Amino acid sequence: MKLLTKKPQMRLFTLICSLLVANEAVAADTTVSDVAGLRAALAQAAPGDTITLAAGTYRVDTKLRVDRDGEPGAPITLRAQPGALIEVNTPEGIKQSAAHWIFQDLHFKGVCAEDSQCEHALHIVADSDHTTVRDCVFQNFNAHIKGNGEERGEPAAFVYPDDVLIVGSEFYNDAPRQTSNPVTPIDVVGGRRWVVRANFIHDHAKAQGNKVSYAAFLKGNSRDGIFERNLIACELLHSGQVRLGLSLGGGGTSPDRICEEGSCDPEHQGGIIRNNLIVNCPADVGIYLNEAANTRIEHNTLYNTTGIDVRFASSDAIVLDNLLSGRARVRDGGSITMSAGNLEQVSAATFGQWFVDPAMLDFSLLSASMVVDSASQMSQTLEDYCGNPRTPPLDVGAIEYTTPSPCDTSTTHPPLPDMGHEDMGHEDMGHEDMGHEDMGAASPDMRAWQDLGLQDMRPT
Repeated sequence: MKLLTKKPQMRLFTLICSLLVANEAVAADTTVSDVAGLRAALAQAAPGDTITLAAGTYRVDTKLRVDRDGEPGAPITLRAQPGALIEVNTPEGIKQSAAHWIFQDLHFKGVCAEDSQCEHALHIVADSDHTTVRDCVFQNFNAHIKGNGEERGEPAAFVYPDDVLIVGSEFYNDAPRQTSNPVTPIDVVGGRRWVVRANFIHDHAKAQGNKVSYAAFLKGNSRDGIFERNLIACELLHSGQVRLGLSLGGGGTSPDRICEEGSCDPEHQGGIIRNNLIVNCPADVGIYLNEAANTRIEHNTLYNTTGIDVRFASSDAIVLDNLLSGRARVRDGGSITMSAGNLEQVSAATFGQWFVDPAMLDFSLLSASMVVDSASQMSQTLEDYCGNPRTPPLDVGAIEYTTPSPCDTSTTHPPLPDMGHEDMGHEDMGHEDMGHEDMGAASPDMRAWQDLGLQDMRPT
């Protein structure tokens, strides 16, 4: 019998169809309704899959593991329907060691009997490159998101998560944490090109130990990190302790072996801090550089903080067009290589004359103040806190007022509590004793807020 051979065109068509069918089979949408189902779905996840939590409460008493890689163009997504709540009753809710994941619309809440037991909602380690955390809520943890390296290979070497984006999410604690463990909602040791954008971080506080906490830091010889367009309110629901805003370097890292390239000096290289609103951190600075080399600090507004510190010989910074109570200062050998367009030591009374209610996050302009058209014009920042384009002559601080529709900074999620408006003192408590005992082991394109679906959280 003579065998018939398919024509080459037909073989190619058959191959393409087979690949398309295979891809459709791999990408699955799975809805789960309990922790057992979630654990099973995570264990079987494949590139392109979406795992959705149905409405309900998910009590996590043993950590969930994310260790299956997505792929470029086919990330694995873990998301939630409205009304889903992940209650974490263990030191870590999710430990991730796989690349190309998206965590979206999730609400994590720590419910441990002791605060020292609820460390991380999400722990991002090792090869967890190209992770996105979007539109999530993190409530009642010590380090809500923790990122660090872990040893891999033979001989063992530390591997760090790179290219992580944290965007449009809220981080807070209902009360000061009753622990002496480090308290920093976004705590990252090592890793490159982390972007922390357009988040609402508030009410981070450590009630025991040195009582020093940060809203977020990147350290451990990490590289090229960006903090931009975040709202940091150190004191909103509660007050006290020593609460700092954003930091490159935090309280330092040790030992050297856990830092990138085996050295913790510098703590960060090539970082950018721009277009952030940092308010009500009365006991210390809103921006702190600790051994942070080659940093740009541009167009931030700092209200009721003691200002900006550039500290230690490894730290050098360009500081442009910031509006701040307090001042930008160098300490212990740090250097500011360029400074222009900054409005420093602006009093609370003057802030009150220029803006509607800065203590309650309303920076709507009352009068044509000194901030308008007064920037140095040397900045590399092309957009403002709301994502509006900046056009020369530029304004000082995080908000560009000379636009058709300046943003409304008073609109946040959840709604602001009914609080008193008394001004808080600016006593500088320093941070000589703020060294964290954190040993590191135990996470992009610019889009307007409207595109993130955050009209209820941030200005439109």
